[in-house]
Amino acid sequence: MFSLPFIILIAVIVVGFKSLKIVPQQEAHIVERLGKFHAVLSPGLNILVPFLDRVAYKHSLKEIPLDVPSQVCITRDNTQLTVDGVLYFQVTDAKRASYGSSNYILAITQLAQTTLRSVIGRMELDKTFEERDDINRTVVAALDEAAVSWGVKVLRYEIKDLVPPQEILRSMQAQITAEREKRARIAQSEGLKIEQINLASGEREAEIKKSEGEAQAAINASKGEKIAQINRAEGEAEALRLVAQASADAIKMVALAIQEPGGSEAVKLKVAEQYVEAFSKLAKENNTMIMPANVADIGGLVAAGMSIVNQTKQS
Repeated sequence: MFSLPFIILIAVIVVGFKSLKIVPQQEAHIVERLGKFHAVLSPGLNILVPFLDRVAYKHSLKEIPLDVPSQVCITRDNTQLTVDGVLYFQVTDAKRASYGSSNYILAITQLAQTTLRSVIGRMELDKTFEERDDINRTVVAALDEAAVSWGVKVLRYEIKDLVPPQEILRSMQAQITAEREKRARIAQSEGLKIEQINLASGEREAEIKKSEGEAQAAINASKGEKIAQINRAEGEAEALRLVAQASADAIKMVALAIQEPGGSEAVKLKVAEQYVEAFSKLAKENNTMIMPANVADIGGLVAAGMSIVNQTKQS
């Protein structure tokens, strides 16, 4: 059998193990001495009194996600919604978490569900989809206030799903489809309106440009006609001036020729020729002629013409 020293050694080892307690990081252990709260062990190596002290509770100080079971909530407009979410909390006071509630996780879960039902019941169906953040903040505020006595800090609450009945879903889908069709028709009508406005504006601008072009063309045409008339008038005036100048030059040349020797005889001969030629034309073109009394006296006519020429020379 075992000797007494060996038994004592075994007892010392057992007592040593019983008196030493290692607490992991981010954990808190509650020690009771003779059934009464004694201390909260911090992370690291801790010494207990064997057979008097015992670790009654162990708590994790990390942030813990808690899945809140789905439940049916009734909105203000009497519509049923199936809602579930996730709650994030953290143990901040290990002593209160041990003695404040028999099961703080169950208490937080039940309180989250009742608070959520209360919040959803004050809202209409459409608001529940639009104001998720407000719902989350309201649930967190209510839970955090009650969880103080449990040594728990509620950090946040997130709604995972909001599921209305199938009839409501079909109605919502029909409403969304109608709204989209309405927006499409409005957009199409706006496009047609803008198109008509652009076409009308284009036609108006085209008419304005056309009228401006026609007016400019008319102005240019009138200016061209005016310039042409001025040019024709100037040309006719120049022609008349040149004819008059030529006539004057011819008269001067005739006058100079008369003053030359033999000029008078040449003038007489020319007058006689023209007289005879004029009467010959009258005889051919007219049936009736008025003839001077001395038509046979060509010499007298020539003398009368020469007298006129001589008077012109003297003057």
